[in-house]
Amino acid sequence: MTSTKTTRPAQFTIERTVRGSADAVWRMWTTREGLEAWWGPDGFRSSVRHLDVRVGGRFEIAMTATKPDIIRFLESSGLPTTSVAKGDYTEITPPRRLAYTNAVDFVPGVAPYRTTTLVEITAIDEQTTRLVVTNDAMHDAHWTSMASQGWEQQINKLVSICDARVGG
Repeated sequence: MTSTKTTRPAQFTIERTVRGSADAVWRMWTTREGLEAWWGPDGFRSSVRHLDVRVGGRFEIAMTATKPDIIRFLESSGLPTTSVAKGDYTEITPPRRLAYTNAVDFVPGVAPYRTTTLVEITAIDEQTTRLVVTNDAMHDAHWTSMASQGWEQQINKLVSICDARVGG
């Protein structure tokens, strides 16, 4: 008898074409104003508490639920309505690449651990940029799916903001 073992991917990647220069997309990832404009999934407001964009630097971004149905879901699941995304920068190559480790310390019943995010920004031309964001999978398929959905939403917000600024 043979069995087939299903393994989850070690990473998930989100790719988008963004209207805007590579420098403009870089600023969305490396400034308080940029991050607060798009960070966090739909139904959350984000506030940068700390931002030191250099190798060895770190960030802290508080994400607070704003939609009543999300607030109810979080509270019924025993999760706080505000969580803090924390990361330590491991690579900074303006305006093309940045990488950081993320603290995953907010999952009830799961020991804290770290994941890695890699952001690659490639100019296609002066007003078009390719954005590729690669994240490590989380501890199980359910949480990886939720993380992927959240990243899809927030990257879509980033793209919409950049498009609007270019006149799209």
